[in-house]
Amino acid sequence: MIDSFKTSLLNRMRAIIRARHLDAFLITCPENRRYLSGFSAEDPGLNESAGALLITLQEQMILTDGRYLESAQREAPGWTVKTYKRGLAGILKRLSRQIPLKRIGYEAAFLTCQRFHELEKALPGTDLLAVGGRIEKIRARKDPSEYTLIKKAIQAAEEVFDEIWQGIEEGMTEKQIALQILECLWERADGPSFHPIVASGPNAALPHAVPTDRRIRAGEPVIVDMGAKVSGHCSDMTRTIFLGTPMEPFKEIYSVVKRAQALAQKALKAGITGREADLVARKAIKAAGYGAEFVHSLGHGVGLAVHEAPTLSPRSRKRLESGNVVTVEPGIYLPELGGVRLENMILITESGAEVLNSQKWYYDY
Repeated sequence: MIDSFKTSLLNRMRAIIRARHLDAFLITCPENRRYLSGFSAEDPGLNESAGALLITLQEQMILTDGRYLESAQREAPGWTVKTYKRGLAGILKRLSRQIPLKRIGYEAAFLTCQRFHELEKALPGTDLLAVGGRIEKIRARKDPSEYTLIKKAIQAAEEVFDEIWQGIEEGMTEKQIALQILECLWERADGPSFHPIVASGPNAALPHAVPTDRRIRAGEPVIVDMGAKVSGHCSDMTRTIFLGTPMEPFKEIYSVVKRAQALAQKALKAGITGREADLVARKAIKAAGYGAEFVHSLGHGVGLAVHEAPTLSPRSRKRLESGNVVTVEPGIYLPELGGVRLENMILITESGAEVLNSQKWYYDY
């Protein structure tokens, strides 16, 4: 029996099928697969898949292999589970002999070129039509059950950070700290939502640094970017810490980033565009003389994926909606010296924004 929420999602998928005159909608994005059906398996890699969903006007099917049969049946009541031995193209070829599959919508961003060519070869009389972004737009507005799980993921990450940061000492390596974070995330949650970043000194000038054997020194910035996962839902937070008095000019930079984040958070509300939100923080950083050192967008949506719609970037003209959960993470990065980034998660409401993270790890610079 499919619950009312997922029934409403299926109705929306079938409305898309009718509007585009499709016979079926093929879902290959792992997060969309889980969102629509409840089937929680994750894809091991780009060229490996736990399966796909095929939705028609009459049926909803999970197409997978024997490894996932039992879990798919258990997690997705009301869905027909069909297993294959010759891959996705093989089972769709077989199904095309039983049901009309002349026009299939697919997710272009989540179908490799190789798999697309396999489908073309297996279904020579079928039109494959890219239908992207529809489910992601629906996912961007969180329902109460999703919001509850995201809050739990935030709480787990904060508990881990609270435990870790007090034990960070001069001479520890970035890898040692990252390992402690991972161990604690598996204890307090369902593991990490992404591989944690621990970047010290010059490495903190790299927004997506990978932890190394570099030893932490007093006075230099240490960026810790981490998140937890709870029932598939993610959190994402960043703090910049110092052991002792910050070296120049990082006390000033920390203050600039902190102010830019606060201004952006205050400006957020339903109806503002992602571009407008980004501009608030970007103006504050530029006014302080560090505009060229803010090298990434202000933030992104978080949910079943740690990066999803909507985006807060100079290119985003889409308006935020009540129920969106986004990050606000301005940063300043000085090559060869280091950087500062601060990141909170925010719930967008009609009247404003609710900061979901604790502020207790902020310095009064």
